[in-house]
Amino acid sequence: MGTINIFENIMKRNDEIAENNKKIINNALCINIMSSPGSGKTTLLEKSLKVLKNNYRIAVIEGDVSTSNDARRIKNVGVRAFQIKTENYGGGCHLDAKMINEELKKILKKSKFDFIVIENVGNLICPADFNLGEDKKVVVLSVTEGEDKPLKYPLMFKIADLLILNKIDLLPYVDFNIKSFKNNIKKINSKLKIIMLSAKTGKNINDWIEQLKLWYIEKNKF
Repeated sequence: MGTINIFENIMKRNDEIAENNKKIINNALCINIMSSPGSGKTTLLEKSLKVLKNNYRIAVIEGDVSTSNDARRIKNVGVRAFQIKTENYGGGCHLDAKMINEELKKILKKSKFDFIVIENVGNLICPADFNLGEDKKVVVLSVTEGEDKPLKYPLMFKIADLLILNKIDLLPYVDFNIKSFKNNIKKINSKLKIIMLSAKTGKNINDWIEQLKLWYIEKNKF
């Protein structure tokens, strides 16, 4: 019983900080991108940021247990990137609201942004539990991972606002059944929007970019 109370207290405090993060973020659109390792979310960001950076001010917060490899990739695109290493917080498998809060205070101290993109630690379990103060939650799944992942990790797909099915260029070479995949999604979250694309080839990536623009307009229409 004590363990349950401790967990409840942790989550309550996390949610309180997440609400404060929303106030700090203000009019910027904040996206929390989650996936398992190797799904291609950094490549997806590289390709889409090259387009978006011409018209929007963007900051990317990179979450990883160790290394700044992904942050360097984003900086090479010409977008500001900020690294959070969870090894500095005990080596956790996810970002939490406090980590984001500390980073936001530094990021927004001197600059304003239209988009704040959080690339969470690669994990389909833990990140789903922690609200960061984001506006939208996006989960990226690659066809190489199999169509059963929504059934194996249901919470991630229940809380997501959008699902990106990546690496569709590999469909001819992997055992991935699109119909079965969509049926599995319906069992978990029948309202979840799906965008199927290839970050590597760029196929359908404009659908993702246009979705981001639409969310930004919706947030700032009043």
